Amino acid sequence: MSLHGDAVAVLSAWNAPTPEEEALRLEFLEHLRAHDDAMLRECVPGHLTATTAVLSHDGTQVLLTLHPKAKKWLPMGGHCEISDMSLMDVALREAWEESGISGLELLPGPLAVDRHEVWCHPPYSWHLDVEYAAVAPPGAEAVISDESLDLRWFPVDAIPELSDEATRRLAARGQAALSSGSRAFG
Repeated sequence: MSLHGDAVAVLSAWNAPTPEEEALRLEFLEHLRAHDDAMLRECVPGHLTATTAVLSHDGTQVLLTLHPKAKKWLPMGGHCEISDMSLMDVALREAWEESGISGLELLPGPLAVDRHEVWCHPPYSWHLDVEYAAVAPPGAEAVISDESLDLRWFPVDAIPELSDEATRRLAARGQAALSSGSRAFG
């Protein structure tokens, strides 16, 4: 199956937990129907992306990156690449590239969707973000990448002001999924 086909299958099967996210889920599916290149950065006015909240092994902390353009503490995430076969592949690849942590274990997902304005196509375009969570192995040490100004662990219930509600929601949902014993593969 293609990455585009995987996204259609994932979003078609996903049960959105809120009416707002259900509306976004339907918007994302319509975008996929309207754009053969919906998974690629080149797609204007927006494109699908994947984000991953990296949780500590016990789920008490989340690793956030200080994003150089947004100037906020955000989870790992980014654009799909031609070589990606699934949204889960994108989520795991981005989490590993931006955290430097090997052995991440992806939780079943998606856990959330979000649409936000970005700078890919000036004056702006949209990221149609499909969001996951992953668990780091015990003792994992993060390594800052050149895609970040800083990288830090924060308590899930004390994410800094210089963040956003989508980040808080994703971290809390990831923590809940981990607490329930959900596991996918990594």
